[in-house]
Parts: sequence; C-alpha cells; structure tokens
Amino acid sequence: MIAALCLPLIVLALFALRQNLLVVLGIVTGYAYAVWGGGVLTNIVVDAWDAVNKDILLSIPLYILAGNVMSRGAMAGRLIRVMRAVSAPVPGGLAIAAVMSCALFAAVSGSGTVTLLAVGGVIYPALLTAGYSKSFSIGALCAAGTLGIIIPPSIPLILYGIMTQTSIADLFIAGLGPAAVLLTLMTGYAVISNLHMPATGWSGAELRAALRAGIWALLMPVLILGGIYSGYFTATESAAVAVVYAIGVETLVYRELGFSDLYDIIGQTTRLLGSLFPVLMLALSLNVFLAYQQVPELLVATLGDLVTSRTGFLIGMNVFLLGIGCIMDIGSAILILAPVLQPLAAAQGIDPVHFGIIVVVNLEIGYLTPPLGLNLIVAMTVFREEFWMICRAVLPFVGLMLFGLLIVAFVPELSLFLIR
Repeated sequence: MIAALCLPLIVLALFALRQNLLVVLGIVTGYAYAVWGGGVLTNIVVDAWDAVNKDILLSIPLYILAGNVMSRGAMAGRLIRVMRAVSAPVPGGLAIAAVMSCALFAAVSGSGTVTLLAVGGVIYPALLTAGYSKSFSIGALCAAGTLGIIIPPSIPLILYGIMTQTSIADLFIAGLGPAAVLLTLMTGYAVISNLHMPATGWSGAELRAALRAGIWALLMPVLILGGIYSGYFTATESAAVAVVYAIGVETLVYRELGFSDLYDIIGQTTRLLGSLFPVLMLALSLNVFLAYQQVPELLVATLGDLVTSRTGFLIGMNVFLLGIGCIMDIGSAILILAPVLQPLAAAQGIDPVHFGIIVVVNLEIGYLTPPLGLNLIVAMTVFREEFWMICRAVLPFVGLMLFGLLIVAFVPELSLFLIR
C-alpha cells in the first residue's frame, strides 16, 4: 500500500524537477517491475521487445519522413495556390484558403506542427498584406494546423491504435467525420468574421493553372487514403508509398529538392526518432506489465461503483483530457493514458474507435492551450509574436473546437458511420 502511494509522489516530483518523459517513464517502469514484478528488471527489456516487434510501428518513421520531405519541398505552396483560386469569389476567401490549405496539407503530412510551419510561414504574410487582422490570421493558422492530428494519416491515431490494439485503418476512417465538422466550423467562422473583406473574383485561367501546378500534391491524399480504405494496402504500406511518392514528386516532378536536401531531411528524421522510440518502448513495456497485473480490470471495477451513467463518464473524461492536454504533449498523453482509459470507456459501452477519436480531439485542443500548447510555442517562432498575444488570438478557435468536441463525443455516428 505504501509503495503504491509513493509512486504518484515520485511522478509529481519528477515533473516538478522538469525531467523529460524518457526519464519519468524509465523510473516509473523500473519502480513497477522492482516492487510488483518480483524485482526482475530484465523483464523490462523482454516485454519492450515483444511489444515493439510489430510491423505497424514502421509507419511512424515513414510518415514523419514523408511529412518532413513535403515541408521542405514545394507541395505546401502549390496547395495554397489551388485553395486561393477556389475560394477567391467568397468574401474572406483568403482566410478560407488558409484554413483549407492547412487541412489539405495536414492530410498529406499527418502532422499539425509540420502543417503550421509549412503553410503558416507561406500564407501568413499574404493574409496581412490583404488586410486581415494579425489576431485572426495567427489564430486561424494555429487552429487549422491542429487538423493534422485528426485527419488521416495521423501519427497520434497510429500511436493510439498501437497502445490499445485498435484497428488503425478504422481510426483513420473514423477521423474523417470529426475532421469535416471542425473544418466546417473554422471555415464558417472565417467567412462570418471577414464579411467586410472584398472578394477578388473568380478566374478560370488561374484555377486551371493552379490545378496544373498542384495536381501531383492533390493526388497524394487520394492515393494514400484511397489505398487504405479500398484495402489495396495496409496503413504501414501506405506510409512507404507516401515516402516514395513525396520524394519522387519533390525531386523529379517539382525539382525543389536535391539529394543533399534528402540527406539532411533523413538525418533530421532519424534524430527525432532517436528520442521517440526509446519512450515508446518503455511505454509499451509498462503497458504489458499493467495488463499482466490486471490494473485496467481493477480500475474498471472501481469506476463502476463511482460512475452510474455514460453521459457522466463522457463529461468527466472530456474535462480530464482537456486538463491533461494543457500540461502534457499528445504523444506522451496517449502513451501513458490510452491503455488505462480505453478499458474504462469499453465498460461504459463506448466503441473503442469512437473513444480513440474523442481522446485525440481532446488532446488536439491541447495544442492551443497554455502552458504547453505545442502550436502556441511553434507559432512564436513562425510569426515572431509574444506567447500571450498568440494565446488571445486562438481563443475564438478554441471555443469552436470545444463545440466540435461536444458534437464528436455525443454523436458517435459521426465517427462510426463509415465503418459500421
């Protein structure tokens, strides 16, 4: 009993000392195996190897590599040109183009941060030049940049599927409906708040030119998502296709990248994975240990005595996850919490795929909430503005996303209609 009470105190002390996640997970895992696992610490390595010996893990480095290639190449600029040509006749059309460009680039890069860097850096000066307010421009790009977290292929959805043994293909499909809702809310707000902005008029010639220039970029989400949903290739194979396609288009078609650029990109990706995979291995090892010790079953039994309704569970879980999103990055939160929370949701009759989408949308909002909102921090560099100014700029969009979260949480058909 005393050992169990000491564990959360140890974790709080480590976070107070600002230790990184690898150190925290390493100490927690070692403590658990030492106290409740018979002191056989070598089982950490055995369990970690068994847990990571899965083909699906290959999709993570491949999707990250594909996203890095596209962020350094020409795809972002060409997608923006297409969206500007399409939305030109609408008042506030450039604002719509900014949001749509983020959504489309997120669908091919799988990363909200990469989307903010690649798209935001290009279209932000254009928004200011056209007369859009600085606050709206920063808020729209920061918020739309988070759509990469829910639009497939999504690294957080892959992590959630791995940690909870949920079908990643189903998670990808289930993310489309919620992504459409969030995108509709953001584009609607972009129109309403910028009705005073003049429309620039539609140009068939510009649209045709933009489509010719951007067709290879536009075909990528069709190729990747179409291949997964048709069953032609798996999520892992789609990641390999994404890498080959991105490199081929950027080097041979657009000719924006050379082999020296690819060398730098691969090195950058490798360094990132060197920090990600040790954390992932420890998290999976701890997950195996918790399952062996029947911790999820004990939590389910305890929660059953405290929560008497599904609605109460969903409200409490959303509040909890929103709080977690403020203090923990999405990858860490999924690695630590997903294996424990998913059985609790299943005990309330919540579909595992639907709950995965709820978790990711909650943590997506965490990208826009201080003190650790990743998009807020990245935006400081991209837009060269103070942290609290960016926080104020994203407030209307956080409100929109909270409204979207309620829809996602209490309308499961939105996530499941394509897979059930």
